[in-house]
Amino acid sequence: MVKGISRQVIVVQSPDPKLFEQAIFILKNEAVGQGVTDEMLLKEAKRALRMPVMDSRRRKFYGFGPVWACGGAMLTAFVWLLSVLF
Repeated sequence: MVKGISRQVIVVQSPDPKLFEQAIFILKNEAVGQGVTDEMLLKEAKRALRMPVMDSRRRKFYGFGPVWACGGAMLTAFVWLLSVLF
């Protein structure tokens, strides 16, 4: 058990309690003293709950491989053509 630490939290009840009962948000110490109202904090917490979860890895675009392969093949054909003609 950690002693001597006091944190403020927001608890938001889940609209669909099949998997989760509630979400707990821990507030930053700076957020409390900046004139942020309770309504603003609750609105931000509900907005965070609606955001889709992003994968930690970025999605890769696999179309670049074939483009570079075709470009390399065309460059190789061009150099080969120049070497045959001259």
